[in-house]
Amino acid sequence: MAYTDPEVAWVGLTEDQAKQQGIKVKKGLFPWAASGRAIANGRDEGVTKLLFDDSPEAGSGDGHAGRGHGKILGGGMVGTHAGDMIGEIALAIEMGADAVDIGKTIHPHPTLGES
Repeated sequence: MAYTDPEVAWVGLTEDQAKQQGIKVKKGLFPWAASGRAIANGRDEGVTKLLFDDSPEAGSGDGHAGRGHGKILGGGMVGTHAGDMIGEIALAIEMGADAVDIGKTIHPHPTLGES
């Protein structure tokens, strides 16, 4: 966590660490310029990045089988209040959440948390 402006926060593996460990990852990016709340706040200069296990055998073991449905391995944010939101990614990693689980998580709208 870097308390800069905008804030920078990361938890779990980075792309480089995954590559060094021979783990194939799928990456999801969400630009905060697409967030209604970030736009309303006048602070849309941010991005959220999530890394998921994309190996052929990746799957959460709870019926979400197949590539692209591997568990979340890491994630980061650059933007206003990133430090307040990085805990949600940490919880997803700890709980073994996959892409489907993340997609099913409901957030109030519009909020930065849905970013």
